[in-house]
Amino acid sequence: MRRTDPEGHGPVRYGPPLPDDGLPVLPELAAVLAAAAGRSESEPIGGGPALLDAACGYWQRRGLPTEPGRAVAGPGAPALLLALTFALGGDVLVPRPCAAWWAPYARLLGRPLFHVATPAECGGVPDPYTLLETVRRVRAEGGDPRLLVLSVADDPTATVAPPEMLHETLEAATDEGLHLVSDETWRDTLHAPHDTVLLSPAEMLPEHVTVVTDLAGAHLPPGWPTAIARFPEGDDGDGLHARVLDVLTALGARVAGPVAVAAGYALAEPEPVAARVTSAVRLHARVAAAAHAAAVGAGALARPPQAGRHLYVDLAPLRAGLSSHGVGDAQDLEDFLAARLGMPAPGGHRFGDDLGALRVRLSTGSLLAGTDEERTECLGSPTPLELPQVQRALIHLKSVFDDLRDDAQR
Repeated sequence: MRRTDPEGHGPVRYGPPLPDDGLPVLPELAAVLAAAAGRSESEPIGGGPALLDAACGYWQRRGLPTEPGRAVAGPGAPALLLALTFALGGDVLVPRPCAAWWAPYARLLGRPLFHVATPAECGGVPDPYTLLETVRRVRAEGGDPRLLVLSVADDPTATVAPPEMLHETLEAATDEGLHLVSDETWRDTLHAPHDTVLLSPAEMLPEHVTVVTDLAGAHLPPGWPTAIARFPEGDDGDGLHARVLDVLTALGARVAGPVAVAAGYALAEPEPVAARVTSAVRLHARVAAAAHAAAVGAGALARPPQAGRHLYVDLAPLRAGLSSHGVGDAQDLEDFLAARLGMPAPGGHRFGDDLGALRVRLSTGSLLAGTDEERTECLGSPTPLELPQVQRALIHLKSVFDDLRDDAQR
């Protein structure tokens, strides 16, 4: 069912699918959830002591010391971002492109939202000079920009912001009095962790940054919604923490009791969880690299994926071939590729990109289709790309891209 996009870009369809790594639930995690299934007491709004202690330990191990009084948990990152947007007030700025779930919550609250172009090096972080220009233009037109949402390990582009670029953007944002929300859902999914430097904005400017991490990404299945937020120190951070709790209370937004127990177990990172995250990251990195090679080999443009489970592809160089199939914008491209590939292929317009740009996000999880046994085999295999089900999926992907290249050259 098609509708009119709220930014006026024309007809689109609701919602890309939830992020999914295409892998079965970790048995130890499933056992923890099953053991807690009979829990009768509700999890407190904002998270109970056990869950918040586990969250603080998780951040401590990443160089972000946190006290439980500066943390909250909620039933997914959308609930936390909605509460933060309401609590902070004013207009919202986000990079272009950005995670598909960021913009709707500002619009739901009636808050103006402005997309800011990203630098050539990466996605997830606005270009600092464009950010300054946008803030000043919005204020000159009577707006009130207060919040910048960014992500150093980015969905949709799968890139990681270089520390020097991140620092320039943070300086520009704080010079203009913006509060920053750092979405760090994918920070634990670096494809080459020894070669990629990832710094949290909260390490650079701790008094101006709230960190949000959706655990239904690297740590929990998408059907177990849990997210955590870490607030800055000081009076401003304390006030924001209190206002966010007020909003979550008004919404009745609490983590389900059994899921909270499972989330606490995952955040403690026992050996089975740590090993599963490492194996999953390694698998998705290999699949993403193969998908990237298939896309650029056919003449498409894509930054090399560095984190997460996605590949963001610009098919503008193949526009001539796509036009012969009636593809003129990102919605057409989404429909065409979803049918050709047999998997979701949300267009760039879902992530705030221009409707006319032929960009699409592909998920590595969708290339791991098969039975639970086959997907478990992918995790443990030293050569997962040679497994028949993965090989078939990648060959098909390459074939579709190669056909588009040939069409463009005719």
